[in-house]
Amino acid sequence: MCRFLFFIAAFLLATSPTLFSQQLVERMEPPNWWVGMASEDLEIMLYGKNIGAYEVRLEKYEGVVLKEVKRVQNNNYVFLNLTLAPQTSPGNLTITLNSKKEAPKHLSYPLLPREGTNKNTVGFSSADVVYLITPDRFVNGDTSNDNVNGFEDKVNRKDKGGRHGGDIQGIINHLDYISDMGFTSLWITPMLENAMPKNSYHGYAITDFYKVDPRFGSKDLYRSMVKKANEKGLTVIMDMVANHIGLNHWWMNDLPSQDWINQWSEYTETNHRKSIILDPYAAEEDRKIFFDGWFVRTMPDLNQKNPELATYLIQNAIWWIEYSGISGIRMDTYPYPDMEFMNDWSAAISKEYPLFTIVGEEWSTNPNQVAYWQEGKENYNGYKSHLKSVMDFPLQNALVNSLNNEKSWASSWIELYETLAQDYVYANPNNLMIFSDNHDMSRMYTQLNENYDLYKLALVYLATTRGIPQIYYGTEILKTNPGSDDHGIIRSDFPGGWQKDKVNAFTGHGMSLKQKDAQEFVKKLLNWRKSTTVIHSGSLKHFAPKNKEEVYVFFRYNNQKKIMVILNKNTEDVLLDLTTYREILGESLSGREVLNNVRINAASKLSVKARNAMIIEVE
Repeated sequence: MCRFLFFIAAFLLATSPTLFSQQLVERMEPPNWWVGMASEDLEIMLYGKNIGAYEVRLEKYEGVVLKEVKRVQNNNYVFLNLTLAPQTSPGNLTITLNSKKEAPKHLSYPLLPREGTNKNTVGFSSADVVYLITPDRFVNGDTSNDNVNGFEDKVNRKDKGGRHGGDIQGIINHLDYISDMGFTSLWITPMLENAMPKNSYHGYAITDFYKVDPRFGSKDLYRSMVKKANEKGLTVIMDMVANHIGLNHWWMNDLPSQDWINQWSEYTETNHRKSIILDPYAAEEDRKIFFDGWFVRTMPDLNQKNPELATYLIQNAIWWIEYSGISGIRMDTYPYPDMEFMNDWSAAISKEYPLFTIVGEEWSTNPNQVAYWQEGKENYNGYKSHLKSVMDFPLQNALVNSLNNEKSWASSWIELYETLAQDYVYANPNNLMIFSDNHDMSRMYTQLNENYDLYKLALVYLATTRGIPQIYYGTEILKTNPGSDDHGIIRSDFPGGWQKDKVNAFTGHGMSLKQKDAQEFVKKLLNWRKSTTVIHSGSLKHFAPKNKEEVYVFFRYNNQKKIMVILNKNTEDVLLDLTTYREILGESLSGREVLNNVRINAASKLSVKARNAMIIEVE
């Protein structure tokens, strides 16, 4: 395990070579900041042997004031609290460290000019379709970084839980594929350093918050990827973790204070009882275990009540947004950290980037629990969230259940219909992230028992209902995980991402006819959605599926356009009486069916094929 991994910008090293050769300051985080930020506050963490014993002084710099030098329990840390006036010019601050036994040491700290576009970054929205990638399993674009000295977890594609070699360059090389498929945004699971001895590929056990894992590439390459993605019409969503770190995080060798992490007399795991948050009868002991218990033994639980840690995590998120140019954040395990901290974290980001989007993971199939976290929700306990988007697990669950369930006295669509009917609990349903599947659950095709017709019904629904659709890599080519819920299998390699792959989904070589058909189906569907603005922001009206009937119909509409969506789950063709929908259609239907490019003229009834979907642009 690497004891201390040095991370500082090259230009910083150049400005202060003597200081760093002596290793007085081993870490300075954030490694730089920017002038002209909305918040005038900046906290710099200095780490080095007995650095707390030094007198710290900021040399005069117009517009910058050192408010406080904060020493903590561990004498190897010092926190500097500064204010930067709005008109402060870019340049290098000089921080002087004095000791009676040594000559003064001078540390140079860069204040950079902001790129004008960053503060106006527009986040992802319901106009987008998000492609979720587990980078280690997507494409190996640079084999030279497969194994890196000092990192124990080596590449082994035969190990389902091992590293397989996918990287940033692999994503860059296939941005055209992603864009051509009709996706407009990329959510990439964490790419920060995970210097763990095994099972490090997933990225959720971070060991350095300011360093991209070298087996993926570098932070500069990450920034380049974001820029290239933007040039191709793709925004990038960065996956972040504020609840926990990896056991090999460098802090764990030398904690700033004992309350930096939530510690217990013996290992205590979170109870995962998220209902506690809304439960008016919950015991305090249960609440403490939920919030302060560890996720797993290898992921120490951070204590966001510690003010220095809270500021550190907030600044780290802002640093990555400003440095890389990302357009969104997906926050892992959103309910698990301290609730007030998460409010402060999201509010601070919104202050700097008002148009930015953050989506939080709240894995609950209860709409009330999901709605609790969305900005604008009036909660019974007065909690006011600043989170724009939440992942819509209730709708995903209802969609799969409705497609799999057999009809009884009521239509099997009823669960989906009634789940959507509960949208009144949300402050803004259109900002929810809806999805087919993700990296933590079985593949959509597996969930639907590899029924291709049901798979297509699911995708049509996701592409046309309200919300921000997200599809997991490989779903477009019918990836499965038969007989296993193991995450390593769920996150299996994308075919064609490695040079000797016998199947290549980028070229079509070796793919089955059904896989090719699915890929073309998704491509046509998403590219149609991309330019159909009524789907992005139009109103929604759905009609209750009739008892024992397996047809679900809904409309997206605005003053300019109407879209009719018909989902027929019957195993036989259905003749649909359109008078049921006359309140929005009028007396007859004319328009174009999108998926098959068929004209419909003044129809009062419509034949819908078995296990089939229709998308009709109404005229």
